[in-house]
Amino acid sequence: MTWRSRMAENFDFSLLAAVAAVMACGYINLRSSSAATGFPFAWKQLQWYVVGSVAMGLCFLYDYRKLVSMALPLYLVTLGLLVLVLFFGKTVGGSQRWLSIGVANIQPSEFAKLVMIVVLSTYFYRDDLDSYRLRDLFRPFLLTLVPALLVYVQPDLGTCVIILAILAALIYAAGLQWKSFLILIGLFIAGLPVGWSLLKPYQKARILTFLDPERDPYGVGYHVLQSKIAVGSGGLFGKGYMAGSQAHLQFLPEVHTDFAFSIWAEEWGFAGALFLVFLYGWIIYRGLLIASRAKDRFGAFLAFGVMALFFLHVVINICMVLGLLPVVGVPLPLFSYGGSSVLTTMMGLGLVLNVGARRYFFTEN
Repeated sequence: MTWRSRMAENFDFSLLAAVAAVMACGYINLRSSSAATGFPFAWKQLQWYVVGSVAMGLCFLYDYRKLVSMALPLYLVTLGLLVLVLFFGKTVGGSQRWLSIGVANIQPSEFAKLVMIVVLSTYFYRDDLDSYRLRDLFRPFLLTLVPALLVYVQPDLGTCVIILAILAALIYAAGLQWKSFLILIGLFIAGLPVGWSLLKPYQKARILTFLDPERDPYGVGYHVLQSKIAVGSGGLFGKGYMAGSQAHLQFLPEVHTDFAFSIWAEEWGFAGALFLVFLYGWIIYRGLLIASRAKDRFGAFLAFGVMALFFLHVVINICMVLGLLPVVGVPLPLFSYGGSSVLTTMMGLGLVLNVGARRYFFTEN
């Protein structure tokens, strides 16, 4: 049996089908967003789906074990791009996050998430400890802190938090002693006042609005209140495609990015929202299954890290539009408009499929 037929035999077609279904739902939703805003989001996103599919295929075919030797160069290039953003980045909505490359705007912080998964997976794979103490975590923490700070000053609090959360997820996968875990929880709680003092005024306002959405219903709290109205008014089966009043009457802002789920829930109702959540749940389940069955330590960390990132995006975005978390600008994977997000997500999923398809090729060295 050739390696191609072996990979085809172990390919997770159900995961790919769920990914395709989410993209189809995303395209349908963005057509409605395009009609509401007058901008061709759907057409542009479709182009990114095509580019992302090619990137996904390349990541699937590439021997992911070679990423171990590429971790340091990828890390240094990522830091270089994040530094370039601070000096030459394009500012949109008060945040300097994008680099203009030809006709496209690339967001390096999105790719930084995937690169950090590779870097940290390489570190824990090479370290090969059964469990970790706090003093064992100094190096991975330092590796993560540098890009996290570069992202924070853009400013992009949401991505900064996710990069730190990736580290936490992979520490969990690597194994952390209970005593060290409790100390970390204590340090986190003790550091909350310091973290609060470092936040910018608009970031503090978002958190206060999350705690009390009614405190500024026509200002900071407006987005969340309109989102909750849109989701709630969808009822069981929704108002109908392109018939969402909150979006099409311009009450709901950012219907193509942060609040894409809101317009979907308004037009397709609880049933449509539940279907989309089921698709995400299936992708996460199949991805974690691949991670648990991986035959090498690096592949297990890599697949788990990608699925942790995917899970964080899904949970944070949906909770954000429901008013259960502060608005932090985290896109819904393959659903919200954004080329960098689509490309990064599909590359990550390509690596997960790669780990699953190659699990019978070799055993742990």
